[in-house]
This record gives sequence, structure tokens and C-alpha cells, in this order.
Amino acid sequence: MSLTVDNSQVSVFACALGDELRRTRKQLGWSRKQLLDHLESQISIQTVATYESGRRQCSVARLVEICRAMDVYAHDLLARVQKRTEAETTDRLVVDLRRIVRDRQPELIPLRRWAQQRLGQAGGDAAHAVPLDLAALESMAELCGMTTLDLIKRLRALTSLGSMTGIRESGNES
Repeated sequence: MSLTVDNSQVSVFACALGDELRRTRKQLGWSRKQLLDHLESQISIQTVATYESGRRQCSVARLVEICRAMDVYAHDLLARVQKRTEAETTDRLVVDLRRIVRDRQPELIPLRRWAQQRLGQAGGDAAHAVPLDLAALESMAELCGMTTLDLIKRLRALTSLGSMTGIRESGNES
């Protein structure tokens, strides 16, 4: 199954990656200038600063080069980043309200009414992508007369924004 990632998740990941790069560099006792001295390619101190702040995304090739210079494996650094981001983005499902409104599954009528109301209240400028935490999913599942896991599976299938983080197939059920 293919999952998309919302912009907030990309931002959280970029910041966590930057923090790990900075932390690793500082553990070596290096300044940014010293890191640059160990790189094979030429990049600016400002570029390194934007990677470390999470304001700029680093290519895989550049990440591997930086990791090599600091004598760490990129996969180890990324594993630390993944662990951190899971803690920061746990228990969220981003749903597309417009798709929920268009859906005709009878079991999802309460959810469809909620999505219609949410879109209607905010008018035309409403954000159609809405993150739902586990507590909201549990309540909605109860209203729809199904388990939380069943609702999550249906929403994953229904919405193109079905980015799941932290909510596992073995997760909570109502």
C-alpha cells in the first residue's frame, strides 16, 4: 500500500535530520568549517547551516557524503531520525474531507456528516486535509459502529492523503 506524507511530516523529519547532523558534528568537536574541510565536494557553510536547521532538504548523495565525512553510516543516522519523528508524529491520520463527503459507504454516514459540516463552516477557504489523532479516530469509529482499526483501514483506502504515522494495524480498537 502506498502512503503519502504531508508537509508537516516532511518538516518534522527535516528538522530531526538537521538536529542529528548538528549533534553528530558537535560530538566530533567540529565547527561547520571543519566539516566542510572533510567533504569531497564544495558547499557553503550557509548550506550546511540550512541542512542543520531543517530549512533545506539534503539529497541522499549529499547526506551520504556528510555522513562519510563524520564517519557515521547514513542508515544509522536515519534510523535515529526515524525514531525521533515517530515520537513526534505519532497517532495521526491525515484525511481528505472532500473524499469523505463523496464516499457512499453507509457505515460512514456520521463521518460524512462531520466532514460536510467541517467544510461548510470554514467556507471555500477551508483546508480539505485534516489530521485526526487516535482519540478522534476512536470517537468516530464508535459513532460509525465499527472498530477503530476498521475505520482506519477504510480511511486509508478512501483518502489519497492517508498518511499514517504511529497508528499500527495492531493498534487500538474500540
